[in-house]
Amino acid sequence: MTTSGISRRGALRMLGIGALGAAGVGALGACAPSGAGVASNGGDPKSKNFDFTSWSLNEEAAKPSIEKIIAAWEKAEKSKIRAVSYPYNEYLSQLTLKLGGGETTGAVHLDIAWLAAMAQMGKLVDVGSAAGRGGYTDVALKSGVYDGKQYGLPWNTGSIGVIANAKLLEKAGIKEHPATVEEFEAALRELKGLGGGVVPYAAATKVAQLKDIFPWMQTFGCALYDDGKVTIGDDASVDAVVWYKKLHDARLIAADVDRFDARALFGQGKAAFYDDAIIGKGVTSAQSKDKTLADAMQPMERPVLTAGDTPQAMLWGGVIAIVKGKGQEAATEFALHATTDEATTSEYFAARALPPSTTAGLAAPAVAKDTFTTEWTRKITKTATGSPFWQFAQSAQIDEAVAKQVQAVLVGTSKPKDAMKRAGEEVAALIKR
Repeated sequence: MTTSGISRRGALRMLGIGALGAAGVGALGACAPSGAGVASNGGDPKSKNFDFTSWSLNEEAAKPSIEKIIAAWEKAEKSKIRAVSYPYNEYLSQLTLKLGGGETTGAVHLDIAWLAAMAQMGKLVDVGSAAGRGGYTDVALKSGVYDGKQYGLPWNTGSIGVIANAKLLEKAGIKEHPATVEEFEAALRELKGLGGGVVPYAAATKVAQLKDIFPWMQTFGCALYDDGKVTIGDDASVDAVVWYKKLHDARLIAADVDRFDARALFGQGKAAFYDDAIIGKGVTSAQSKDKTLADAMQPMERPVLTAGDTPQAMLWGGVIAIVKGKGQEAATEFALHATTDEATTSEYFAARALPPSTTAGLAAPAVAKDTFTTEWTRKITKTATGSPFWQFAQSAQIDEAVAKQVQAVLVGTSKPKDAMKRAGEEVAALIKR
């Protein structure tokens, strides 16, 4: 779950350009295909003692909540859990090396964008039978699946979607959230008329965050990757970028904006819409001088091209995977408890505002009373999907390749059709590596 400013691209870079590199994740996976017959860490699967590895144990805000879950389990089960952690910006590289070397055991916390790369190493347990006992939502279950197998038990399931500022919408006379792309563009023009330096939509325009264009490409009808073929470069992807360029030229979106810039603009009351994960409300409102901003922040379904279409959103969250070998049975039960026990998930939500992944957890009083989370889950996470490129070790490079071509269009150095053709070709070449 990408909760810090370090993206998956940054984490992959930590693998080392000259040493292992992003391709090295795939290479490690290629050495040990997923499935039976792969050597585990060599320990006793029935051991009650195991490790739990999580970047959150390295974060001051998250550590106490997780340590409480661990302590409760140890007391109840008379077992010992060794807590292991690395800083987020080193986590993927460290975990890849430790897992490849057989040094990682037990339960492992993973960003859903990393699951495929880890599963390809052949060291993870298929936890499908445990997942069947969890009562997880359908979208949460899918976040833990790779190549048809359940490799992760979903811990917190959310999405990246659009957040609206009700104050600015009211000021511009916009009474309802725009439901279609046409209505959205009209609303942006109304908001532009407010003046005062308002950026109607603080959309990503820096390469670092321009992968936010993917849900808009999907909105316009581009599958991105379908049946083994990269579809970026088709008419739908070109139409999406043409539209994005139109917003840019009309100053309905601004140049050189990433997630941090967008949060700042929104927090200053200078943006009516921006894209963020569900944690955006807490992060952005905490940074704002306007202490009433949180009450004005509303989750909004991404506008669709045609009424009746499914709103697009990028899945976001974390899962707990289990490593084959020492303590795998107890670690599986621990992961199931941490992610499904209603009292545990409610307390964790109260401390961290991360939505549970089960139907019962979402319906628990502590969660259900949080209108923002409830509305976000219903409006945005319900139809969210993971990136089709997460299955490739080169997914971070794929994001960057497309982002650079979109930015070239925005700054006027490339035409949309030419840029998307090049983007598609570059992505296809990366996948073949």
